Amino acid sequence: MSEKTEAAANAARPLDSTDTAIGFHPLIRVRDLVKNYVSGEETLYILRGINFDVEQGSTVAISGQSGSGKSTFLNIIGALDRFDSGSVEAAGTNISGLSESGLSSYRQRSIGFIFQFHYLLKDFTAVENVMLPAYMTGMRKKDAIEKAKILLCDMKLDDRLDHFPSQLSGGERQRVAVARAMVNDPDIILADEPTGNLDPKNSAMVAELLYAGAEKWSKTLIVVTHDEKVACRAKIRYVLENGLLGPAQISSFGGIN
Repeated sequence: MSEKTEAAANAARPLDSTDTAIGFHPLIRVRDLVKNYVSGEETLYILRGINFDVEQGSTVAISGQSGSGKSTFLNIIGALDRFDSGSVEAAGTNISGLSESGLSSYRQRSIGFIFQFHYLLKDFTAVENVMLPAYMTGMRKKDAIEKAKILLCDMKLDDRLDHFPSQLSGGERQRVAVARAMVNDPDIILADEPTGNLDPKNSAMVAELLYAGAEKWSKTLIVVTHDEKVACRAKIRYVLENGLLGPAQISSFGGIN
């Protein structure tokens, strides 16, 4: 096994009793995670005891069929959804027993979200959309604007700072959303089908800039995606199937077997 392959495997493997001694300290630690949905007399078993560790600075892609629970899993890590049993620790916080205010604080402090739809505020410019989360959490307006400009320039949007969403292309809007996810300097970026609404050219650009931004700002990135070209950029890859998370088996042609 090459050093690169071994490092990637260690970054996402289950912990054992020797991990503390060898210095493996995951930023995200999920244990025995179970999530069910009850609909009338029917119970849907979505997540069936997932164990998952991610080292700080890693990039992880999760694939799987529609309805397999990928978004649910991501939403649980991001504290947008509750779970039935197990534990989730992320960025130094055990979210399992947090109150609603505690969950809100955790999301605000530790998580940056990117969704399939950009959710930009239509009456605000690109720079205003990006700076607003930082300004709302107490950053001085001048500093928030400067941080927003830096992030938008990272997204190759330095000539679009004062444009409104209606004046931007779909790919440009999504790049604004990527910048917005990073403005509060979160530990973790969670991206749920971030290129799902884009054509291949814009999808490739958003993916390239998303991964580059995560590397530049030392963010831990987890991407849920159906797009093989987006997934293959991640250091570590998983497939969620039958409620369980397993390593992706990559064929010689680059796809998942």
